[in-house]
Amino acid sequence: MSKKTKLILSLVCAVLFLALILLVKTVDVQPVEVKSAEAESAVTPVQEDIGLSGINTAARDAVGVRMSFYKITKYLGYLSFLVAGCFAALGLWQWISRKSLKKVDPTLWSLAIIYAMVLILYFFFEKVVVNCRPVMLPGETVPAASYPSTHTMLACVVFGSAAIALGRYIRNETLCKVLQAALWALAGLTVALRFLSGVHWLTDILGGMLISASLLFLLASAKKDRSAPRHRRARK
Repeated sequence: MSKKTKLILSLVCAVLFLALILLVKTVDVQPVEVKSAEAESAVTPVQEDIGLSGINTAARDAVGVRMSFYKITKYLGYLSFLVAGCFAALGLWQWISRKSLKKVDPTLWSLAIIYAMVLILYFFFEKVVVNCRPVMLPGETVPAASYPSTHTMLACVVFGSAAIALGRYIRNETLCKVLQAALWALAGLTVALRFLSGVHWLTDILGGMLISASLLFLLASAKKDRSAPRHRRARK
């Protein structure tokens, strides 16, 4: 896939993400009762205007609430921070050993930019509420911001970007493919469990996946490091 194609796909995903925001804010906006995720909680249910309420409430009612899945996704989130920290540590080591920020691999700079964009989007959508959660989590008395699923975004971008970057550093092709498959599986598992936990609307998950795809296509379009090892073809 050419660089131009990847950039076009990144733009298409970003446009679809924004289009979904518009739909959520304008189509089938209805008051929906939001209860506490804890069955025995004394928190009083509240009414919130939810966009695309027919689709979202149908998905919520079909899935229910599974706090055990929610807890698993929290640990997967911690794992994604660890993965990002490993690349940050590699960048720091290169900076110190090479005695210049300019000599840090371009791939690591690309990752740093993508991670910074994720953080900006995370805090932005914490303040700008598109939709509220379908449930109130333990300790909450009012529904929190829900769109996009920032947990989905974090997992997809970190695990996905790590899979892309590994192909530029690991010499053993078999090991590289195994690790890449594991990382993509972790991203998919996080998305699936986050939806099945019932703490997000369907549109929250879709929004998180779209913005993640946009960022990952953007990262994939970045120029490869000249110093990055290429997999050697097996001799016949």
